[in-house]
Amino acid sequence: MSEAADAVEMRGALLRLRRATGLPIAFGGLLHDPQRLRIAQISGAQTYALHGLAICTGNGLGGKSMALSRPCAVTDYREARHISHEYDAAVLAEGLRSVLAVPVVVRRKVRGVLYGALRRPLPLGDRAFDAAVAAARDVEQALLVREEVQGLLTVACEPAGPGAWEEVREVHGVLRALAPRVADPLLREQLIAVCARLAAARAEARTGGGEGSGGGNARAAAAGSVALAPREVDVLACVAAG
Repeated sequence: MSEAADAVEMRGALLRLRRATGLPIAFGGLLHDPQRLRIAQISGAQTYALHGLAICTGNGLGGKSMALSRPCAVTDYREARHISHEYDAAVLAEGLRSVLAVPVVVRRKVRGVLYGALRRPLPLGDRAFDAAVAAARDVEQALLVREEVQGLLTVACEPAGPGAWEEVREVHGVLRALAPRVADPLLREQLIAVCARLAAARAEARTGGGEGSGGGNARAAAAGSVALAPREVDVLACVAAG
């Protein structure tokens, strides 16, 4: 995902988490390094203490959640004994006491963490945990769908052989079948336009150098026809996610 798409997905997940639970603050970020994430999105903050905070695997509550690949929580962050306290200054400056952290896991790899918190030392119930897990799953699905779309576009732009073009044909057929089921007329029109561009790429590749021949003309024709705009990639991702 691009940074802009990251921000949109995270903001949406954090807002849903707060609406579902009534938690006063939610925040999180995605890993751009295998061992570290940066808090990039915050909803409900009263200070700037958490913004940009770098969380390392194993450190603090979020780092523990990353290391274990499962949700973790503390009732009173300041007094918690089963986490390390590298981030106490930022957490306490924001006035956080009861905190939960849920990892975002895609293909068995931790890709980020979502947090929810109270400014009082009260136990967080099942409702809060369930909502946080659901919000993390939304981000996971968005990441997975975008990666799948990008992979399909790569196949379309860089056909390596007959098998690759066969995959493009199958994808084109699936998307065409989905189009009539899309209720939003604008979204349906955009989806059909993308399908047409995929079909054009195949046709140009055949005339430019043979389908799957690997010739430079075929690649150039395909790449020129399937250079989708970011919004078009978003459309494909939305359709794939249902």
